[in-house]
Amino acid sequence: MTATIVIERLSVTYSDRVVALKDVSLQVAENAITSIFGPSGGGKSTLLRMLNRLNDMADVAEVSGTILLNGQNILDRKVNVMELRRRVGMVFSRPTPLPLSIYANVSYGLVVAGERRRSRTDVAVEKALKQVALWDEVSDRLDSPANKLSGGQQQRLSMARVLALQPEVILLDEPTSALDPVATNKIEMLLHDLSKTLTIVIAPHNTQQTARVADYAGFFLTGELVEFGLKPQIFTLPRDRRTRDYIEGRFG
Repeated sequence: MTATIVIERLSVTYSDRVVALKDVSLQVAENAITSIFGPSGGGKSTLLRMLNRLNDMADVAEVSGTILLNGQNILDRKVNVMELRRRVGMVFSRPTPLPLSIYANVSYGLVVAGERRRSRTDVAVEKALKQVALWDEVSDRLDSPANKLSGGQQQRLSMARVLALQPEVILLDEPTSALDPVATNKIEMLLHDLSKTLTIVIAPHNTQQTARVADYAGFFLTGELVEFGLKPQIFTLPRDRRTRDYIEGRFG
């Protein structure tokens, strides 16, 4: 299952009166990679965290607007946040292996959700590890500590832990910023494969990654969505001078 996300007039202000997002509206396409890019402090991480309500745990003073996930406003306080986070998974900038085995890392979310049948977790773990091209590398040592894996393997493991829950959406916040070029290339190739069946939103750590992986791109600057559209249009014929200046390296 894939998902369509429609964000309408979203504004977020933190308790220190910092305005993180200003009247942001955009539609995230299903079965595609949408990249939100721009200089630090532009609101990219805030937007990602709003998409699965991680900002509920932050010091947010005011939120207005709506975020519709397949027609449902996920900002509604009646929404089951734990269920939402199963549907909308998050991968962070640094690998986050739990101090457990490789197998236990991937199956962790399922077990927490109440799955006790080993046959079910076996199937889910194998499928998720294959999805991130890690199965052939670790299938003979699933009981080994996850923290013994390389950095790139750990990040793919983090992705597998999210995929084991069969999400509709995956959010990635600078997922390759701590990885070398070889590991980065593997993650980017995986994203292309995963986007055939999932909705993906990524905040990359540099503009070049947006150019490589995105189907759609949105340029954020000081909380404002300056411009959004298909990647070729954004990178070759940007409508706003600020977008062009940032892409050409004049600031940022």
